[in-house]
Amino acid sequence: MQTIRTVCAHDCPDMCSLLVQVDRGRVVRIQGDPDHPLTAGFACGKVNRDMELVYSPQRLATPLRRTGPKGSGSFAPISWEEALDEIVARWKATIAEHGPMGILGYAYSAHQGLMNRGLLNGLFHALGTSRLWGGTVCDSCAEAAWDSVVGPIGGADPESAAEADLLICWGSDLHATNVHLWTKFEQARAKGAKLIVIDPRRTRAAKSADWYLPIRIGTDSALALGAMHIMVRDGKTDEAYIAAQTTGFDRVKAEVLPRFTPAYTAEITGLSVADVENFAAMYAAAKKSFIRIGFGMSRFTHGGNNLRTVAMLPGVTGAYGRYGGGALLATAASFDLNYNAVRKPSGPDSTRTVNHLKLGDALLNASDPPIQALFIAANNPAVTNPDTAKMRRALAREDLFTVVHDPFLSDTAKYADIVLPATTYLETEDFYRSYGTYYMQYGNKAIEPQGQARSNFWLTQELARRMGLTDPVFSMTQPDILKEMFRGAKGAAAAFDPAQLPGQGPVSIGHKGGQAFRTASGKLEFAAGGLPDWQPDPADTKQFPLQLLTTPGYFQSHTAFSGVAFLREREGVPCAVLHPDDAAERGLQHGQKVRLHNERGSIGLILHVAADIQPGVVLVPGQRPDGEAVEGTVNMLCADTYTDMGEGATYQSTWLDVAAW
Repeated sequence: MQTIRTVCAHDCPDMCSLLVQVDRGRVVRIQGDPDHPLTAGFACGKVNRDMELVYSPQRLATPLRRTGPKGSGSFAPISWEEALDEIVARWKATIAEHGPMGILGYAYSAHQGLMNRGLLNGLFHALGTSRLWGGTVCDSCAEAAWDSVVGPIGGADPESAAEADLLICWGSDLHATNVHLWTKFEQARAKGAKLIVIDPRRTRAAKSADWYLPIRIGTDSALALGAMHIMVRDGKTDEAYIAAQTTGFDRVKAEVLPRFTPAYTAEITGLSVADVENFAAMYAAAKKSFIRIGFGMSRFTHGGNNLRTVAMLPGVTGAYGRYGGGALLATAASFDLNYNAVRKPSGPDSTRTVNHLKLGDALLNASDPPIQALFIAANNPAVTNPDTAKMRRALAREDLFTVVHDPFLSDTAKYADIVLPATTYLETEDFYRSYGTYYMQYGNKAIEPQGQARSNFWLTQELARRMGLTDPVFSMTQPDILKEMFRGAKGAAAAFDPAQLPGQGPVSIGHKGGQAFRTASGKLEFAAGGLPDWQPDPADTKQFPLQLLTTPGYFQSHTAFSGVAFLREREGVPCAVLHPDDAAERGLQHGQKVRLHNERGSIGLILHVAADIQPGVVLVPGQRPDGEAVEGTVNMLCADTYTDMGEGATYQSTWLDVAAW
């Protein structure tokens, strides 16, 4: 029996260090690493069953070539040699006819390893192809909003939450996507800290919080401004901190805050005037208030304004200046590594860029040249992209040569011409930096690849060789590439010796100080991105009376976990949740099949009736494949429109109705 320390590569902010027990080449147990201060010796309920993902009977065993219509899932096995020969021949033909911009390829977030993800994107950068602006379906709006206030730097250290005197979980469902932060919250609560949960849904955290505020979707900025109004009115702002560490608050105080009276704030948010007053009083009284900001509040037409306004609150009380206080959105920006060694080894500085959320539109309408070849790894846009029906029409183009690299035959892979079997993270080695903690770690390979599965890293180097690329990174080992990533590293990361990291376990670049700012002024910016405000959702035309809320499922947060039957059963069938009043108004009963519909189409789900959400909201938890639902997938109902900042996706600005199936 061997115990191998590695890293969870799923798309999660915790980036857990794991101990994997291997018996005669087979994974028999996965557990959290007790030597990691945040992992704290346990893995979440999803990851501790990842051995079932590795050995799932649904894993792809060989490369496949399409034999039926696109989308039908009809394939025949072929060899790796045949698959690579065909891919390279088609790419070279496309380049000869249309130039390299006729190709679009990318890897996204299903594997968080900096090399297995980054090097594949580096291949397409070196080839000069069209490039995908990844992340607009997820975090580009949130990051732009955060950067406008704080700058491109990480937020509060999650370990500091144990020192907080007030905890606020704002639009973040910790038990679904950030469970190890909950342990720090519990440590702070044991010392007397209070927990407030602000969320349109009564999450598991909300049910055990000291106070739950059921805010309306998209009104977060109004509550933050209402709290600022009260703190100014009552003389509870930290004027010394504001003068020394911020700019623009005088304008906010004079031009914005007078409108956000407690009554106006209550009208917008759906909270009572007393709730607004009490929240502001509790926040003002805390010296070390810690806000965990969720990305979800930014996936709304005015999502950037929502998030940036919440991020301003610790600047009003000076909480940003104290360890244990401040706000946390993400930490990735503080890892100042030489990412370009992997992501941009060569190639033109600029070429055509395709916004991730507009991928379907680009595949259908891009010209001069049209996109004729598509490569997708570590992503399932046929489920996760907005306006999924458009995405699938694009994937169904017979003249689009599509290759998908995935451990499973995903909904996206069913549209491919060639499907390549991918490894899971347990079958790879890589280096990881967290986006929700200040830890980085080398992840060792626990077992050999199953069947004929190959890693993104192996595949990238093989394709680069066949395409005639000679950049050294395409022939280096992972430890040698790691040295290149640390060559020129800045800040705290520069202190580490990359040669020592593969055997070192988790290491931290965190510090015990307050929040630093990387804005142009070097201070917190209240007005640099325009004055904060609240505006109603323009999509609320009342043609459709219910607003969509999509959240991660507790056991099926995204389709990467679909290969584990136990987790699918624990999550249950894909469902839509309605408040009892909305269900009664429509004559609908718990457990029946229902049709969710709007101007973009309709899907079928099983109805759950629960008071955990507010009237006027439809909750759909988890990203689920078509085959598990009554019909379709929820993002078919979402438009591919932009947020106000960062050109992100507006999933929560979706209005619809529900009827019997």
